[in-house]
Amino acid sequence: MRVYGLDFTSAPRRGKPITCVAATLIEQALHVESLVVFECFDTFENFLGSPGPWIAGMDFPFGQPRKLRENLGWPDSWGEIARLVGDMSPEEFEGLLTEYREPREPGDKHHRRDTDVLAHSQSPMTLFGVPVAKMFYRGAPLLERCKVNIIPCRPLNKDRYVVEAYPALVARRYIDKTKYKSDDRRHQTPVRADARRKLLDALQGPRLEKDFGLSLDLPDGLTGEFVADASADCLDALLCTIQSAWAWTLRDQNYGIPAGVDQTEGWIVDPGLLSESDVKAVRSLG
Repeated sequence: MRVYGLDFTSAPRRGKPITCVAATLIEQALHVESLVVFECFDTFENFLGSPGPWIAGMDFPFGQPRKLRENLGWPDSWGEIARLVGDMSPEEFEGLLTEYREPREPGDKHHRRDTDVLAHSQSPMTLFGVPVAKMFYRGAPLLERCKVNIIPCRPLNKDRYVVEAYPALVARRYIDKTKYKSDDRRHQTPVRADARRKLLDALQGPRLEKDFGLSLDLPDGLTGEFVADASADCLDALLCTIQSAWAWTLRDQNYGIPAGVDQTEGWIVDPGLLSESDVKAVRSLG
């Protein structure tokens, strides 16, 4: 099976492209083959239209929180919301979120999805810092147009699968909260390079099989490239590849997604978001 992991950005360009790791999953072995970059949305959309079968993990929120949707009177359908947002200009979308937040009490301005609470990830309404709201604005309508099989938001009878990934979850397993990346040159230190090297060493060790049921085959040349990339866009794309491969191994068990999740919110695929009861339920389906 072809497996991809993508480090997404809301404004792809030569200096900060959408970064993609391409791999092949043979049984439980994930063979990493190459790095690909998309410097504009046109080339990224062309990739989404490429023939299947393949599965891709992308690190941006596919949906918005239920509370926001209900308060704004948005439809329940993920596709309708993606088209609604896609018809807005960037200024209209950002203005909508800003106007919604302003009158609300502190602590109730940025809602989180169920999966965000479990993953300790920020609200998909966030416009500053890591602007994941802008990533949603750019990414969700594009996915909707491409008619790929979006798990669990919009399942289709297609052989191109897209799942939501969150590389921080993988990194935390192996290096805890150690900082390993920065886009700011002042913080691109040897200490962070060592953290990237330590993370890569862990991914090629026995714990990956224990945690994800996978082994990783990573060419030496790419290992050096992942360590050298101080922004860690390449490394984050690799972590997304691992999550999407794990989801594919559980395709007959709902891609490792617990039963009863809000499909319109979406879900991050990662074994760390399964409770003990979820794990038993997933295993009983196998």
